Amino acid sequence: MSTGSPRAARISAVFRETERVTPLELFFDLVFVLAITQCTALMADDPTWAGLARGLLVLGVLWWSWVGYAWLTSVLDPEEGGVRLVMFVAMAALLVVALCVPGAFGDDALLFACAYGVVRFSQIGLFLIASRENPGLRQSVLGLAGGTAVGVGLLLAASGLDGWAQGLVWALALALDMAEPYFFGSEGWSLEHPGHFAERHGLIIIIALGESIVAIGIGAGVAVDVGVVAAATLGIAAAAALWWLYFDVVALVAERSLARLPAGRERNERGRDSYSYLHFPMVAGIVLLALGLKKTVGDVEYDLGTVVASAMLGGAAIYLLAHVAFRLRNIGSLNRQRLVCAITLVALIPLLARIPALLALAILTAALCGLVALEAVRFAEARARVRQRLAEESAPH
Repeated sequence: MSTGSPRAARISAVFRETERVTPLELFFDLVFVLAITQCTALMADDPTWAGLARGLLVLGVLWWSWVGYAWLTSVLDPEEGGVRLVMFVAMAALLVVALCVPGAFGDDALLFACAYGVVRFSQIGLFLIASRENPGLRQSVLGLAGGTAVGVGLLLAASGLDGWAQGLVWALALALDMAEPYFFGSEGWSLEHPGHFAERHGLIIIIALGESIVAIGIGAGVAVDVGVVAAATLGIAAAAALWWLYFDVVALVAERSLARLPAGRERNERGRDSYSYLHFPMVAGIVLLALGLKKTVGDVEYDLGTVVASAMLGGAAIYLLAHVAFRLRNIGSLNRQRLVCAITLVALIPLLARIPALLALAILTAALCGLVALEAVRFAEARARVRQRLAEESAPH
């Protein structure tokens, strides 16, 4: 709903009135694709434990900036008023952030922090406009502004450090930023369009899966032989299994669960926990898997080594464990199949780190596809009931 004159609407913010994800939101997410790809490249260039840690820290910072815009566009229409122009500014700044990822802990650290500050404070500015007549939202936004200022300030300070000290300051900045919703509460936030919010996060899972496919292409280079074809096929199968595990039932049930809650604190906290927090390990798991896929396609005959094998199998395990927590938070039940599969993958790391990469990928893909098949058979009737019920509920709309 918009207020005021047409001229006022052009220079101010307009509240969202639809569940539909807009083209501008999809356009914004395309910049995030590059950012995710850069995180994988950062880890691939330094496949050590320290390299993985740096890659995940950068991914966490980028994720939290994206989450801010997911909440923002659940309140404001990004294609109306002045929001459109500010979104373009944020996209430009996010592109600079993505370009700086390879040097985020080196020569480009200061530029990364400055551009990241533009991304975050552009969101804060729009939220301040949106909260003019909403004291509860204004209080939450001011708390977010304080937390954002601390996080950006720490990244600026980290740009002057190196080694473990720099990494620790980055970790502190990310931890404080992500903990901010607990410090300042969730009562003031507005989640009036839960379907839109859930869809945005589903689309970001697709983007992350797409990045894993890009990693296969980058890893293959120009030489396409039998080994590369086999690795690419297995990689697509693994990505398809991850897609199936999320979108077949889980995403649908979680969206319905969120939509059924009354607007207010309970819905806000469910959205925060299920999507802002628990979708991060899902995306991180996919990115780690993409690193393993890239290294496997690049050299199918040699072993992955402990670090890369841990990334590939551990990434898949993290993804599954996030699903377990996602189901617990939304439905209150434990998915034992995915829990056992995750534990098994972690247990296999020492063995699969020492065998040819192609064979390790084949075992991982078999485990994921086997999990999909097991659940499809074991829960066939329950799955059919859930999907039919969801179809009936959405039919009138």
